[in-house]
Amino acid sequence: MIEEKQSVPKQNTDITLGELIEEYLQHQKLVLKVSSYNSTYYLCNAILKIFDKDIRVANMSPIFLKETLIRTGKPNGYLNNIRNRMVAIFHWGYDNDYIADISFVSKLKPFKSKTHREKIEDKFLEPKELETLLKGFKNNKWELLTHFLALSGLRIGEALSLETQDIDFANHVIHITKTIFPAFKSVDTPKTLSSIRDVYIQPELEAICRDIILFIKQEGLFLGYRTNLFICNTRGDYLSYIVYSNVLKKTSLELLGREITPHVLRHTHASLLMANGMSADAISRRLGHENSEITRQVYLHVTEKLKEQEQEQIKKIHLIG
Repeated sequence: MIEEKQSVPKQNTDITLGELIEEYLQHQKLVLKVSSYNSTYYLCNAILKIFDKDIRVANMSPIFLKETLIRTGKPNGYLNNIRNRMVAIFHWGYDNDYIADISFVSKLKPFKSKTHREKIEDKFLEPKELETLLKGFKNNKWELLTHFLALSGLRIGEALSLETQDIDFANHVIHITKTIFPAFKSVDTPKTLSSIRDVYIQPELEAICRDIILFIKQEGLFLGYRTNLFICNTRGDYLSYIVYSNVLKKTSLELLGREITPHVLRHTHASLLMANGMSADAISRRLGHENSEITRQVYLHVTEKLKEQEQEQIKKIHLIG
C-alpha cells in the first residue's frame, strides 16, 4: 500500500477523465465531511454521464467541452455547476501532477445566465401561484409536504430527515439538527453551524404538522409500517427527494406553466414573510443562512413589487374632490 501511494502518478498524456475523477474523489473523501463528499460525488457522477470516462484529458478542448455540455439541453445554471466542478477537477489534477497543461481551462467560459430580475422572479411563487399549486396535487402527502415547506422555510434535506420527536409542540419549535443527502439517503449534521437551529412553529404551521403526523399514522396502520420519521415513504423509510421533486416539477408545469424545485418553496416562504414586514436579517436567522445575500435579493425584489402595488393604489385614490 505504501509503495502504491508513493508511485509516480499516471503519465499526463495517458490519464482518462474517469481515472482523474476517481483519483480526485479518493482525495476528497479524506478531506470532506460526508454530506459535502456526497454532493461532490453526485456532481462527478453527473459529469461521467455526459462525458465518456475513457476519453483522455489531454485530448479535451474548450470547444469539445462546451459543445458536449450544450447538447445535453440542460439549463445554463445546471451546466455552470458541471463546468465549475470540472474546472476544479482539472486544477486539482494539475496541482497533483496528473495533468501537464490546463491552459485550455481558462477558455471554458461560464454559460450566460438569465438576467438578474428573471432569476429572482424564478426563485419564489406569488401567493396566488402557491394557492393554485397546493390545490392541484392529486396525492395528499405531496400537498402536505409542499404546504409544510412553504410555511416552514426548511431545506428539503432538513424536512426529509426530521423525526416526529423533532416537532416540539410544547415549546412551539422544530429542532433542526440534521439533514439528508438525497442521492445517498445518508443523514449527517448540517454543513454550517447556523443551520442548526430551532424554527418557530406559528399556528398555521402547527396545523400542517399535526395533519402530517396524523396522515403518517393512518398510512402506517393501513400499509403495516412503523416509523419514527415525521414524513416517510410507503415503507416507513426516508422519502425520496427525486420522487417528490419530479412530482413537484410535473404538477407546477401543469398548473403554473413552469417547473419549480423544492428550494423555490424555501424562497417563497422568505418572500411571504418579507411581504408581511419581517426584516431580511430575521428571515435569514429563521432559514439558517450564513450568508443572507439571496434573501436580500428576494427582499429587494418583493419590496419593489410592493412599491408598484402601492403606486397603483394611489392612482385610484382621489384625495381632493
